[in-house]
Amino acid sequence: MAGNSSRKGAIRQSKKGPSAGTGGKNKKRLTGKGPTPKAEDRPYHAAAKRKKAAEKKATRSPSTRSTSPRATTMTRSAPSRAPRGDRPRGEIVAGRNAVLEALREAVPATELLVARSIDVDDRVAESLKLALHLGLPIREAHRAEVEGISPNSQGIVLAIKPYQYSSFEEIMSRAKNPALVVALDGVTDPRNLGAIVRSAAAFGAAGVLMTERRAAAMTASAWKASAGAAARMPIAQVTNLARTIDAAKKLGLFVVGLDGESEDTIASMKIAAEPIMIVVGSEGKGLARLTREKCDLVISIPISASTESLNASVATSIALFHIDQARRKG
Repeated sequence: MAGNSSRKGAIRQSKKGPSAGTGGKNKKRLTGKGPTPKAEDRPYHAAAKRKKAAEKKATRSPSTRSTSPRATTMTRSAPSRAPRGDRPRGEIVAGRNAVLEALREAVPATELLVARSIDVDDRVAESLKLALHLGLPIREAHRAEVEGISPNSQGIVLAIKPYQYSSFEEIMSRAKNPALVVALDGVTDPRNLGAIVRSAAAFGAAGVLMTERRAAAMTASAWKASAGAAARMPIAQVTNLARTIDAAKKLGLFVVGLDGESEDTIASMKIAAEPIMIVVGSEGKGLARLTREKCDLVISIPISASTESLNASVATSIALFHIDQARRKG
């Protein structure tokens, strides 16, 4: 077509012929812009943002970090973990039943730790109420901290105060005449220890002695078994029971040992009105050989032949009752 041929010619002519100038309007576009900037120098590049964040972190002071809104928010939401030096000292009572029983018996404690978001049942609720009543500090701790102290804590831990022991000399200085003292030769069950302390307080003993090694100590279990008598009864730990027996003899005490194998029964004891030290042997072996040799008198408590032996705390209670009754009659 004629129109098409002339159109093609016009196109060919426009490509080969001169084009109109810009009049210098695009001159600046032809000016060189230099090398391409580094990635970290480009404001919107990820590398530049990382560089800026690093510089900001390096120039921030410690006080700025601690007082910034973000830092404050993080501090509030973080678990209230105590420093390592604030870890509860002394004996630990863990578990909902054990803690509740200790608080019911008013066992001297320093702190009650409760895990955050703990499932509060009746035991936990009563433990918190008792702790508040006793004026005991209550601290909410992270679950990991509580379980780090005791894996079987069930989310609640009670820190017990170390027991303040007395001394043999102090016990004797406070003893009324005629003195009555109980000495334990290797009693290892804390419940037996607590029960003996309770009986000693009930029948007017001046104090209870026990060895430092291979024997029960005044733990939370012993305190609970004493039913609070441990708060009133002086208790002493001695390094050598044999030497303590010698010291007691010099002070005029008759040393009476309890042994189920002895042929002399408690009924034959005629020195109840005199100052007495009752010595109780361990649950299994009874009196040690040296301890038995140092006793002025070794007695037994008659029992039925069908029963092998009496519990150490039960035997002590019977002996203390016998002495108390004899003194009342005298």
